[in-house]
Amino acid sequence: MSSFNRRFVFCLALLPAAFAARHVRAQAQAQAPAPVLLFKVVSPRDDIVVGIEAAQLGAGAAPPVQRLAAMLAEKGQLTLWQYASHKDASGALVQAPLKQIVIFKNELLRIEPYATPLAIRP
Repeated sequence: MSSFNRRFVFCLALLPAAFAARHVRAQAQAQAPAPVLLFKVVSPRDDIVVGIEAAQLGAGAAPPVQRLAAMLAEKGQLTLWQYASHKDASGALVQAPLKQIVIFKNELLRIEPYATPLAIRP
């Protein structure tokens, strides 16, 4: 068997493995968590940090905080995740979901974007 034929047979043998690896990589990318946007909800009583997936806010030209406020005004209440800083398994400080809460439409409520240097866990 010539050198070319051996290489050709070898490449044909590796082809299914390459397709399988590509399929696994595509599935991992599809299952990657959606980015979470954090907001600070300020009321006369207290303030908390909440998170919502960017996909839930929908697309639009308006800033995310305006889209979140419009959703709250339209629905009257939103169920969101409250976020707080925690240490993960490796000991690194991250922003992680604490518990689900409900935010009610209120004239005294203020929502503002929340920036953090910490990694955000979905």
